Formats: sequence, C-alpha cells, structure tokens
Amino acid sequence: MKHARPLVLTTLAASLLWLSGCDGNAANGATQTAAPQAQADAPAQAAVPVGDAIEGLPFASSAIATFNEPWAIGFLPDGSVLVTEKNGVLKHVAMPGGETREISGVPTVAYAGQGGLGDVKPHPQFAQNGIVYLSYAEDGEGGRGAAVARGRLDLDAGTLQDVSVVWRQVPKVSGNGHYGHRIAFDGDGKLWISSGERQKFDPSQDMQSNMGKMVRLNDDGSVPDDNPFAGKGEIASQVWSLGHRNPLGIAFDSQGRLWNSEMGPAGGDELNLVKRGANYGYPIVSNGDHYDGKPIPDHDTRPEFEKPAITWTPVISPSSLMFYSGTLFPEWTGNAFIGGLSGQTLVRVEIDGESAREAERFPMGGRIRDVQQGPDGALYVIEDGKDGRLIRLAPREG
Repeated sequence: MKHARPLVLTTLAASLLWLSGCDGNAANGATQTAAPQAQADAPAQAAVPVGDAIEGLPFASSAIATFNEPWAIGFLPDGSVLVTEKNGVLKHVAMPGGETREISGVPTVAYAGQGGLGDVKPHPQFAQNGIVYLSYAEDGEGGRGAAVARGRLDLDAGTLQDVSVVWRQVPKVSGNGHYGHRIAFDGDGKLWISSGERQKFDPSQDMQSNMGKMVRLNDDGSVPDDNPFAGKGEIASQVWSLGHRNPLGIAFDSQGRLWNSEMGPAGGDELNLVKRGANYGYPIVSNGDHYDGKPIPDHDTRPEFEKPAITWTPVISPSSLMFYSGTLFPEWTGNAFIGGLSGQTLVRVEIDGESAREAERFPMGGRIRDVQQGPDGALYVIEDGKDGRLIRLAPREG
C-alpha cells in the first residue's frame, strides 16, 4: 500500500481534482486554431498595475503583466523576458515596466489539451548570436508530437527569423497529453530536452522511441558522440536516461548535475537526480498507481531501477524546476524550487548530496506554471490559465 504524505491544499475541490497528477488541461480536447501572429509594428500592451499580488507570503510579491494561458518564462541578457502562451503566441516583456508586445514568426502549433507552444530558452551565447529555442506540439503523420525549433530573435523588428526544427518526438501518436518538452542548457552548451511518454506508457522503456526520455543534443540538434547509447541507433543515440512519465521540469544544480521533476500517475510525483544511462522505471514501477486503480509496483520492489529523490502522494503536480543561485535570498542558495499546479504552491527543496527533502511550501493562491530566477536575483513565477500573471518575488523591505 502506498503511503500518503500530508499535503494542505488551497481547497478540498483542488485536492479531489488533482489526485491523479494531471496538469489540468484536457488530454484529448478538440484541435483549436493557433492565434494569428501579430505584425511587427503592433502596439505594446500596457503593463498591469504593480502592487501586492499575493497576501501572506514571507516575501514581497508584485504583478508585472498578464497573459493568456502562459507556459514558460525565458530571461534575456538585458533583463527583459520572453513568455510563451500555449495557443501559439510568443511575447516580449520589457522590464521592469512590464510593457508587452507579440513576436511574429513562431512555428504553427497543435493547440489542444496539454499541447501548444511550450518552453522558451535563449541560447547560452544569445548576446552574440540572438538564437532562441522554442518547444511546441505539432501535427504530422500518425498524429502529434513535441518538437523543438530555434530561430534568430530580432527584437527591433519583433520577429523570429530563420526558424528551423532541431528535434522531434518519434513517433507521432494520437492524443494531446504528456509532451513534457522542457528545455535546458548545461555548462558546456549542450541542449537537453525532457520528452514525455504521451500517455502511451510503453515508449518510456522502448529505445526505438525518444518518448519518456531525457534527451541530450548539441545546440544544432546533432547527437554528441559521448551520449550513453551512442551508436545503438539514431533514436537511442539521443537518449541520456529513460523510464520517465511526464517530466515538466529540468534544471542543473551548482555542481552541473541535472535534476527533473515529473508528474506521477495517481500519486507518485517525483524529483529525480538524472544519471547517465539510468532507467527510472516507468511504467514498470512508480510510487503512484494507474488512474483506474490498478496498482503499480513501488520502486522499492525493483532495485535495478533508479529511485526518485522525493515522491509526493498526494500530488503537487510539478510544472517546473529551478535552482536558486542569486544573492537576494542568500539562505536559499543551492535550493530547488518547484512550481505546483494542483497544490497552487511554490515548493522549496533542500539538496544534500544525492538526497533531497521538501523544506517549505509557499501558498500562491493560483496554479504555478513556471518558476525562474531573474537576472536581479528575484524569483519570478507565472500563473497557469487565462489572465495568468507574471509575478516577481523579492525580500520585503525593512
């Protein structure tokens, strides 16, 4: 029997809705047409009033701007922000004022269920090359799948130019859930992508598919020669680790180690230290069970699979992951922060070697879709859904 960890949710209704670990977007909704791209000279959107955004937090919070179904935050070197909206819109946000404008040239997205425009990350050398990476769901032969494209951002023109796809999920399948598709770069400039198993279970263990995997590539999408399965097939060569379900957070700690947060099934959300060539066991093992109540053996029953550093039952529905390295909150240096959808929380995690423990939860009063550290050392979160706010969290004055 799986043992539940105590969890205080904002409402009882939220607890019942989120027990399954779903991110709350219907997995098989009807296809919707992506919003048309704005013209480069479209007027900037006015910022929302800045003021106290969330009561009762141990830090000051201020709302910067609002968005329609925002999914990810990507800071540029000048301190401005790129924000993706799931229906296929990319916006640039001036800081600190919060004036927004739309960026044209974004690839066409398959906007349905959990699918649409996803993550956004500037290239590590963005100041020199202007390259930005986007993940998104796309249509194709056999159904849908995640893709990652890169293009050159021209802020003066408000356009993304010379866009090319550098990676795709294989194969494309039916359904609109569990794309994963978070993006990260390591200290060597390698491109990392979290690839969900698309609610198909078995691909997580199938090395002929890159679904349910952590993928490591060069920045142009080519495969590094030192990947753990290099030379074992075109798809297998991309893979760094396998046995994942719906990994919606990936981030590197101060030692350069990759961690991921992922949604479990009915229970068993996870935080994992991602190791070279490791198998994390899904769907063979999980600390959650299937939605229909059918049990899944716990990780403890199969020691050949890598165990999570933390599991959550009831779930938090982890949407995102970052490690804090700033100076505004020196007591949190090296801590991980996880955005919680169902719990409507920001979860702080302390790391000790290869172990981790939940240290604190901050009730945010809304579903947190992404959390990032800004160049100013503040924490920035963005809320899920319509009218989702970009919020800055900083120490209280005095």
